[in-house]
Amino acid sequence: MLSVIVPARNEEDCIEACLRSLAVQSEPGWDLGREWEILLVNDASTDRTRALAAAIPGVTVLDAPPPEPGWTGKANACMAGVRAARGQWLLFTDADTVHEPGHLSLAITEAERHHVEMLSYSPRQIVHGFWQRALMPLVFSELASAYPPAKVNDPAHRTAAANGQFLLVRREAYEKIGGHAAVMDFVLEDVALANLAKRRKVGLRFRYAPEAVAAHMYRDFQAMWQGWTKNLALLFGNALALAAWRLLDLVLLLGLPFGAWAVYRLNPHVWYWAVFLLLWLRTLLRFYRRVSRSNFAAKDCMLAPVGLPLFAAMLWQSWFDHTVKKRVVWKGRTLESANR
Repeated sequence: MLSVIVPARNEEDCIEACLRSLAVQSEPGWDLGREWEILLVNDASTDRTRALAAAIPGVTVLDAPPPEPGWTGKANACMAGVRAARGQWLLFTDADTVHEPGHLSLAITEAERHHVEMLSYSPRQIVHGFWQRALMPLVFSELASAYPPAKVNDPAHRTAAANGQFLLVRREAYEKIGGHAAVMDFVLEDVALANLAKRRKVGLRFRYAPEAVAAHMYRDFQAMWQGWTKNLALLFGNALALAAWRLLDLVLLLGLPFGAWAVYRLNPHVWYWAVFLLLWLRTLLRFYRRVSRSNFAAKDCMLAPVGLPLFAAMLWQSWFDHTVKKRVVWKGRTLESANR
């Protein structure tokens, strides 16, 4: 019924947690190895990823062939998994995910209930360290604004989105849209697949699913910088304009209280400095209202203003890499970019 495909390249720090969370799924009437399977596709890892995966009972380990010219490593690894898969449903999930018990069958039931052939979840994001907590709510609040699920799930609307951390698709629909061969050179292959699904009238559903899956995307600052600069310019229509708006937020959040204080020093009449204070409160309310769309904890959202300069810097770097350099680096590979 189901083939779970996990592409992995140098993921020794998280692959065990991912695969064990899958292997212990208590699916009623499902026998691992018969009704469903777990395929780990090793994408030329140079660490212990393959050995760790091979030690987990129920996991089939495959080695992806070297990618042919024009293919990204991830698309190539996913395609290798599909070739070996036996399921009528295919679940592509990243090595940095952890799956809650019993939710694989529920995902298929949800797709069938909503009459869709592609279902994608946005996982609950696990963050550690100051800069992750300050930055990630900003990124995910912008994603929630750019890709609102109501529009993504509306067949009449052009907006399409999917998250490669959990992307379930019926095999027949996957083949109809051309599979990963159709998005072989896309840096964001998950969003590209969703766009194909929308254009070719394949039912698509996308939602935040904290009860089903969690993800810890980045283990350190360098990985976070490299990961988001790889993606941001592709996710948002005008990265430079967005960077400018977020810097304006920073200026207003910092400048309006100072302006209120300066005006009060010049003229303590309440109506002069109160105008600055009211503008600041309005700016603060609008800022946190937007950040709350990220689905992060309130304590993380409170740190978001501190992350504004970093977010703007990442947006600029992403624009520069994709528009000027026309290449990005990820996991030791250089990916050519055509803003796709």
